[in-house]
Amino acid sequence: MSEQTTVTSVAQVLPQTLAGFRIGVTSDRRSEELISAFERRGAEVMHAPALRIAPLTESVTLHRDTRRVIAALPDFAVITTAYGMRRWMEAADAYGLGPDLHGVLAAAAILVRGSKARGAVRAAGLDDVGSPEDERTASVVDLLLARNLSGRTVAFQLHGMLDHRQIGRLERAGARVLTVMPYTWARPAEDSALLRMIDAAIDRQLDVLTFTAAPAVEAFLAVAQQYGRLEALLEALRAEVATAVVGKVTAGPLHEAGLQPLIPSRWRLGAMIRLVCEHLEQQQVLRIRTRWGPVEIRGAQVHLVDHAADPVRLPPGPLALLRELVDAHGAVLSRGHLLETLRQCESEHALEMLVWRLRQQLPVPELVATVVKRGYRLAV
Repeated sequence: MSEQTTVTSVAQVLPQTLAGFRIGVTSDRRSEELISAFERRGAEVMHAPALRIAPLTESVTLHRDTRRVIAALPDFAVITTAYGMRRWMEAADAYGLGPDLHGVLAAAAILVRGSKARGAVRAAGLDDVGSPEDERTASVVDLLLARNLSGRTVAFQLHGMLDHRQIGRLERAGARVLTVMPYTWARPAEDSALLRMIDAAIDRQLDVLTFTAAPAVEAFLAVAQQYGRLEALLEALRAEVATAVVGKVTAGPLHEAGLQPLIPSRWRLGAMIRLVCEHLEQQQVLRIRTRWGPVEIRGAQVHLVDHAADPVRLPPGPLALLRELVDAHGAVLSRGHLLETLRQCESEHALEMLVWRLRQQLPVPELVATVVKRGYRLAV
């Protein structure tokens, strides 16, 4: 069986648990894996990398820093990411320094940030002496600080940027720290794709935003602030648009912004995908029985289960109105209440037009009933 046939077969048997939902993917590396996983489950995916990883294999600075590490014969080495470890060893091989770097690291006590970094270390024919349970760089430094570092040398593989706080902790303990940066984070050449995603979140056209690295979260929020959209974005992320991260480290900037992202108990991409599926299916699917049978709302998709018509996708305004009516379970919602709660309505005329648009787009317009002089209700 060909690879293409195998992929198609998997896509056919996967339950469409995300049908109707819209998910924003901000990652660069491994984004194809993430997008494919969501799309195979029926989701519509919007992709806009907040940052791009730029390998520094040909960097003069990386060449110089690698030579410094080899010459220093470090007592300890900190490996923070699998990607960084692989790029570093590849660069050393390209410089003709591969055997020298391997020998120096083999003689050092290597500490790794997590299991993926450990896997890259072992793939290079090396071993480590420990890793923190929470996979945080600060916790790796905690492990080092439990030892006597006075006069010792630490080789520190950075993950895309200089970590002044953790390096400072080691230096205050008397260590000499030599940093190595095998890759860096770079902003996309243009902000247009990222701005479209930010606007989609603000307009509630996304159900979940996913992040796989803390620097990407910081870049995403920084672009929103730069273009005057941060407050509107945070309002959306506190309400209708969920955020999902691969682990607690990535969640840090979101917590600082007052948000509560979805965090899998196991900090892996697959675990985040499963958590997003569970959250949307269990928390974001609305079901109600009406006079015309069961109605199901999945993201922006509305389905009259007993009706012959296909599910319809509603724009943000009519969708927000329908969700309000469903949440009321048939109770009458006054015009004043709807004007106060619906972002899209600034006048009674605008509300009337929104009701008209919703009725036009539903397979059964009579689902939305007018109660004279009182307001509107769902015909349950």
